[in-house]
Amino acid sequence: MPNAFLHSGYVLGTVGTLAIGLICTYCIHMLVCDVYLPPLDVRVFMVFLLLPLILINWIRNLKLLAPFSTAANIITFVGFGIILYYLVTQVETLADKEPLGELAHIPLFFGTVLFALEAIGVILPLENNMKTPGSFGGACGVLNQAMITIILLYVGMGFIGYMTYGAATAGSITINLPKDEPLAQSVKLMLSVAIFVSHGLQCYIAVDITWGQYLLPRLEKHRHKTFIEYVVRAGLVLVTCECNKGTGASHIPTIVLVTVLLAVAIPRLELFISLFGALCLSALGIVLPAIIQTSTFWYSLDRSHLLAMVVKNLLLVLFGVFGLVVGTYTALSDIFKSFQ
Repeated sequence: MPNAFLHSGYVLGTVGTLAIGLICTYCIHMLVCDVYLPPLDVRVFMVFLLLPLILINWIRNLKLLAPFSTAANIITFVGFGIILYYLVTQVETLADKEPLGELAHIPLFFGTVLFALEAIGVILPLENNMKTPGSFGGACGVLNQAMITIILLYVGMGFIGYMTYGAATAGSITINLPKDEPLAQSVKLMLSVAIFVSHGLQCYIAVDITWGQYLLPRLEKHRHKTFIEYVVRAGLVLVTCECNKGTGASHIPTIVLVTVLLAVAIPRLELFISLFGALCLSALGIVLPAIIQTSTFWYSLDRSHLLAMVVKNLLLVLFGVFGLVVGTYTALSDIFKSFQ
């Protein structure tokens, strides 16, 4: 040690020795805890994320969420690029791959794809907040350009991923990546950050409906309305205040807390995605648009166009209801089996 102080000087030697000693002690504690204490369940880590998710959902302005969404998109594309690199370099032949899956698993496919592609909860508020909403639709509008890009990306990712890992494909493709390569493991961090920073945008429509359209008109003159809004955004189970009596607003649905509790209750990501896609998005993304269009244009179309619209929308409703019932049943059955 005197020779070490010779190289560092007495000030740096004293401070450095204390700092290195603390670090060594901490690392020893880490090793001891890892050996003698039970490992933390993944659900505990989910609960740790609750507070950061609440904080990012406290951002009230959609324009302030745009930079987070842009950063998430960049991070996601970088992560996808790394994943595609590993998939392409490890891709195998079609020899042991099934061209058609089992009929019992098709509903899980339906729910997962619908979950990935259906973004009705984000699309509508984004259109309403665009500087030029007219450029959203149309043959070459923002919606078609974005959806074509996303669909092609997902088709390529799904096809190449299955070709690479076959029957060993996990619920998340990141689980299949090499665990001994830092670049592969960095993808998990990238996608986690991307999902985290864009969580506020994903919850925007739920907050907008719950607070902006339902609660705010009833609490417009309340002096603590800003505080109540933050409580709603935080996702508390019940919020009660004197002014809410008789307004029907005493029970505020959970927002952030619900997502965390569902993730804790169902840690099987692929089953949760299939359940949510089949149960919610088949109704919101397929059934309701068909019903709304039929109701809106029922009296404004001539007989031939009305008949074509009714037939088309009836087929969509039947398809959506079938996917909802069968997909939900299959996902719930697999969830129950996973707990047995």
